Amino acid sequence: MARQRASSRLAPPPTPVRSVVIHLAVLVLWVALFLLAFGRGGVIAWSVGLAYLAYDLALLIFTGWQISRITTRDAAAAPAAGGLTLGVLVAAHNEATALPVTLTALLNADRAPDQIVIADDGSSDSTARILTEQFGLRDGGVPTRIGQTVVLWLRLPHAGKASALNAALTACTCDVILTVDADTVVEPGAIKAVRQAFSAEPDLVGVTGVITPVCAPGARGQVLQWFQTYEYIRNFLGRYAWMRIDCLQLISGAFAGFRRSAVVEVGGFDNACLVEDYELVARLQRYAGEHHLSWRFRALGDAQARTEAPGTLLAFLRQRRRWFGGFLQTQWWYRAMVGDRRLGALGTVMLPIKALDTVHPLYGLTALALLASFLISGRFDILGPVLLVVAGKLVIDMAFAAWSVRRYRHWTGDPGRASMAGSALATLVAPFTFTLLLHAGAALGWVAFLGGTARWGSQRRFGMTSPAGG
Repeated sequence: MARQRASSRLAPPPTPVRSVVIHLAVLVLWVALFLLAFGRGGVIAWSVGLAYLAYDLALLIFTGWQISRITTRDAAAAPAAGGLTLGVLVAAHNEATALPVTLTALLNADRAPDQIVIADDGSSDSTARILTEQFGLRDGGVPTRIGQTVVLWLRLPHAGKASALNAALTACTCDVILTVDADTVVEPGAIKAVRQAFSAEPDLVGVTGVITPVCAPGARGQVLQWFQTYEYIRNFLGRYAWMRIDCLQLISGAFAGFRRSAVVEVGGFDNACLVEDYELVARLQRYAGEHHLSWRFRALGDAQARTEAPGTLLAFLRQRRRWFGGFLQTQWWYRAMVGDRRLGALGTVMLPIKALDTVHPLYGLTALALLASFLISGRFDILGPVLLVVAGKLVIDMAFAAWSVRRYRHWTGDPGRASMAGSALATLVAPFTFTLLLHAGAALGWVAFLGGTARWGSQRRFGMTSPAGG
């Protein structure tokens, strides 16, 4: 079985000493920095916080250096899409509210998909009626041509997203597959951009488009959308930066393109992982390293989509619990890749940094707890220098946030995208609000990982109203 051979979960290799040393060093460093808080005065007493800020600043400098090199949109230098066929896999479970707009956007896209496979994962809502009446589909995988696209509808027993995607992967016959969540709406030029990317680069195996979050109307949803919008901008610019040194690891399954032959070669999607997209990329990278393949991964600024994002605190924490828990699962299963020179910078730079990311929220929460203890105990001799350091870091972050919006606009080809002032303001407020939610979600992710939690519940959809709307 292909997955059995390629998966570190199913066929775990021995854990090399280098990986053990790197992961232990991360924990030892935290303990050592925490102990410095006792019996020390001045800013050194907050050494955990200083390390937390220094790490963040180092990533900021790296990202800034890389995104400063953005000179044009990806599409500007891309050739016309060649003869590769492209199919879209849509896994849907009770997505009747969102699915019609998602499908309409796909069918109306420039260079629309050659094939769309809808894997109906045991839906019990009105999905079947909508697909039958509104789109004229027949279940059982009977092909229906809509315009230039052949659409297949598979009705499956409820077994999870990865299983549904595997069924769709088997039914799809195209060279390139694009996974699109049932609540994700692609922009008109997104499909064409993905076609161009794979046509231009034979070694390209995976791409991620740029995604914008959209939350439900209302004050609560709009506040979360505001924070998540700028978080997504930072994250996608970060992916561009890592892509520049061939270290892109996160391909967002909500809107991700893969060369079908490579996905089949490594055994498709793994239903045991909380984040099947992240695990698949790790498996592809392990396989490429072991077989000396020059497989590449890209972030495409001109392949854009909007997705429904959590608009309540509970839904947000559920999502981040799953994301971080799945990240921990993948880091654990593929720990043998950490420090592996066969993987180039991915193994020697990116994955050791990911080892630090496993406990990065712990550093942040510890730093906050120390600040609270200094305040309660009246240790203003420590608080004063610490607050000066924090203020200086915030000024740097705000300046970077405003500047990065300009680079993001250039990358996506949208001069009106986002707000420089809004990005700076979100950066100022986030450490005391939104970042705490992120750390809380990460803590829940640790609970899910250690407890073996495989499910996280459903998100209530509100339904975006227009494929081209905002």
